[in-house]
Amino acid sequence: MQLYTKILIGMLVGAVFGAFLGPNSPVLPLDGVRAPAASLVLESADPDAAPIPASSGESVFRLTGETEVGDETWLELTWTVEPNDLLRLGDAAGDVRSGDEITGWMVDDGMTVHRFSRTGQALVNSTSWVGDIFLRMIKMVVVPLVFLSLLVGVASLGDPRKLGRIGVRTVGFFFLTTSFALVIGMTLANVAKPGNVLNEDDRARMLASYQDAAGDRVASAAEAPTLVDQLVSIVPTNPIASLAGGEMLQVIFFALMLGFALTLMDEDKSKPVVEMADRLNDAVIMIVLLAMEIAPFGVAALLFETVGSTGLSVLIALLYYAGVVVVGLLLHVILVYSTVLRVGAKVPIKDFVMAMRPALLLAFSTSSSSATLPVSKQCAEDYLNVSPPVTSFVLPLGATINMDGTALYQGVAALFIAQIYNMDLSMADQATVVLTATLASVGAAGVPGAGMVTLAMVLASVGVPTTGVALILGVDRLLDMFRTTTNVFGDATATLLMARLEGDPIEYRSADVDRADPKHGFEGRDMKPHAVPVDHTGLGDTPPPKATPPAPLDDTPPNDEKPS
Repeated sequence: MQLYTKILIGMLVGAVFGAFLGPNSPVLPLDGVRAPAASLVLESADPDAAPIPASSGESVFRLTGETEVGDETWLELTWTVEPNDLLRLGDAAGDVRSGDEITGWMVDDGMTVHRFSRTGQALVNSTSWVGDIFLRMIKMVVVPLVFLSLLVGVASLGDPRKLGRIGVRTVGFFFLTTSFALVIGMTLANVAKPGNVLNEDDRARMLASYQDAAGDRVASAAEAPTLVDQLVSIVPTNPIASLAGGEMLQVIFFALMLGFALTLMDEDKSKPVVEMADRLNDAVIMIVLLAMEIAPFGVAALLFETVGSTGLSVLIALLYYAGVVVVGLLLHVILVYSTVLRVGAKVPIKDFVMAMRPALLLAFSTSSSSATLPVSKQCAEDYLNVSPPVTSFVLPLGATINMDGTALYQGVAALFIAQIYNMDLSMADQATVVLTATLASVGAAGVPGAGMVTLAMVLASVGVPTTGVALILGVDRLLDMFRTTTNVFGDATATLLMARLEGDPIEYRSADVDRADPKHGFEGRDMKPHAVPVDHTGLGDTPPPKATPPAPLDDTPPNDEKPS
């Protein structure tokens, strides 16, 4: 079975199970309550009742009953006191002991209080580790893969003029397509006006539900460096620290400089370094292939958690806004990327999608362009015959600075939030959104949810309340899947265009051709372990002397035993 088929099955299984057996399941009993930490739990279903000190800081309770008091619904909550609760409460704990069962009451305001299935949450908690291990295995190799592939790619190009030519073309292409993406998104948001659809009740509920998470995103955006600081920080003061910290722009700069320096050295000195880096790069790719063995299970666990934790009420309230974003992303793929593939790269869109299926499905399920990078590189080389120097240069660069889907999403989100707050952004304000979103998307971390931090920066640039981020957090994880897929689609499109301009003989390799050639593709890789020969003689590449084979046994009978 093909890899993309396995991933697709994993996605479907995770989505179906998440929809029916997740925390927001329509079939499981909603026997749990989640509330903000500051919410008060009272001794009885009475607004004048005394609060229970032991509930301070609690956010998850067991729902054991409910009652109607006037126009309000009161929920009976139960929880178990943990040892750390006693340490936190101190003298306020009174006679409460660790392990005691406490019961209290809280009013269901329909906004900050959420009911969920404890069974569904337990299922998510018991399976999420599979997805986490899969993602961590992929992310484990991202930094070494980017560094080694860029180093080998730059050194393989050799001619500094060729390196500069590809670099200028690639960066120019990324900025141009990002601008197109923002124009498409802003135009759709101005025409569709998704912010005018959300009613006041839904708006208040969204703000109340996600205000804590929105505060974290705004705080992260407030700590973000300025554009000048970002440009200066591209040059690392400690490359080893940048590699350890996963600072991708700094890693890319160091790899480019080191690769360029190797091209200026004598070939006798630089060749062993490049060959060693190339061999290490092959070893890293092999780790990726090993991780792909658990990809269907990891993808299923990730989708189970994502779909299961997204409530249908949130999805319905934001369905129109989400639809505008998805339509914008599809238009960008059809109008921009398909045109580039057909006219520039001269590759049919059908062949492109068939070749890049594993990478696109992985991007959709993981919402991480960085995690998809190793698979994108392998697909481009094995299924489209792109040369390794081009993929090693363009794809890592694209995974870091090409965020068309993120930029389009931010443009629509900024206008959506402004429309909800009845703010009419002028053309100058919208131009500021385009410019800020373009610059903010460069260097945005290729990990799930990074776009929300840069969105807060975009909102601040035009005076839109940054707390409005809470309005879209409910569907951000789902939309992140679509915009990440668009980003990966754009990275691969740029790679094919640059390969065509450099004269690579691009051709689509079908599944039959791939399986028939053991040197290409995931399925054809030799995954059997074998002993690595070690030279113990100190003679380098000198082969060991051949052993003299033993003389064949002579089983011919002696003359005196021959039959007469």
